[in-house]
Amino acid sequence: MSVRQGLLALLAQEPMYGAQLRSEFEARTGGTWPLNVGQVYTTLARLERDGLVEAVGADEDGRISYRLTRTGRAEVAQWWVSPVDRETTPRDELVIKLALAVTVDGVDVDRVVQTQRTATLRHLQDLTRLKQRATTHLESDEDNGSVDLAWLLVLENLIYAGEAEVRWLDHVEARLIREASRPRRKARAIPTTDGEGTGAAGAPPAAHDTISTTLRGAQ
Repeated sequence: MSVRQGLLALLAQEPMYGAQLRSEFEARTGGTWPLNVGQVYTTLARLERDGLVEAVGADEDGRISYRLTRTGRAEVAQWWVSPVDRETTPRDELVIKLALAVTVDGVDVDRVVQTQRTATLRHLQDLTRLKQRATTHLESDEDNGSVDLAWLLVLENLIYAGEAEVRWLDHVEARLIREASRPRRKARAIPTTDGEGTGAAGAPPAAHDTISTTLRGAQ
């Protein structure tokens, strides 16, 4: 999630100071991705350095507001019409945990899966209750409809992600059952022209190189 682009989008509406930006950002996303004031001002300093925002003076309390420059407005406009980059793979602790669990001796992988499924289902129940409240609030509050809609969309995204995680965990469990029933074959190195063998899993190094290149954004 890009704090940089989020702050630029808010400043496209009107000049704001740091604490105001933080408050607006959290209100429009339901506090799902909380920010601290230091993070906001650090980002603003970088945006000012890059010529995307400029200070417009301080108010009576000494709070400095910022507004977009022409370059900043162009960047926001471009952001709205550009797809979110999915070429880099973000780190997912659960995926990393399970990938390591199946390679480390002594780990009860089934228990890891079951524990996570229980936690995810509980989280989905909480999200569903929040969605019901948000939907009711949206239908009854005409004055703050856009903010309520934004929060509802965030909640629905989290619900879809949670449901997808449960389906993936079901798949992992089924995969573990299939793998447990397969006869184990001892991995052996296959000689190559330069005298080097394959990896421990029996796959040519080139295959691992291809995967590593694809996921390099997560490093």
